[in-house]
Amino acid sequence: MSKPPFEQIVTEHGPMVLRVVRAVLGPHDAEDAWSETFLAALRAYPELPGDANVAAWLVTVAHRKAIDVTRANARRPVPAGVLPERPSAAGRPEDWDPDLWRALKALPERQRHAVAYHYLAGLPYKEIAAVTGGSTDAARRAAADGMRTLRRTYPAHPDPDPDPDPDPETDTRTRTGTGTGTSTGTDTSTGTGGRGSTAADNETGAKGR
Repeated sequence: MSKPPFEQIVTEHGPMVLRVVRAVLGPHDAEDAWSETFLAALRAYPELPGDANVAAWLVTVAHRKAIDVTRANARRPVPAGVLPERPSAAGRPEDWDPDLWRALKALPERQRHAVAYHYLAGLPYKEIAAVTGGSTDAARRAAADGMRTLRRTYPAHPDPDPDPDPDPETDTRTRTGTGTGTSTGTDTSTGTGGRGSTAADNETGAKGR
């Protein structure tokens, strides 16, 4: 099976990868992690099977780069004062909300990863388990618990209806954040959902590249 040129892969999946690394690492480390992800992917792309799930493959690469960034940050000296998170100076309305990053950062790492990989990258829980380790059920619980916490802690519009995410095997929405809002809970969590979506859901799906 022939593969599209790598430039097409970047165009199609670049925004999703950026949203994922922002949710996992925060806005300040996301750009470097995004670049490192696609540099590594470019080198590995010739060996990728033609029928591979490209989104899942890119999330796997991004996950490894995020681990590298986290370990590197842990080895750096800690400054005496902690600078506050601040919005981008670019002034664009889609720029990252620092309140949302603080809410995401407060989640346990496994929950933060599960939320990012399911709700932003659209991976089913089985593939999330393959990326992060653990079982499918554990990935499902981590994503549901993470979203429930975000709906409570992200301050703008708390969601009074913390419905659990539906079984991903029956989820037929468009997984990149373009759902119509007419299906069940997962649609309302990608940033374009209908009545039940929250500010946390909308902000995590907002950034394009």
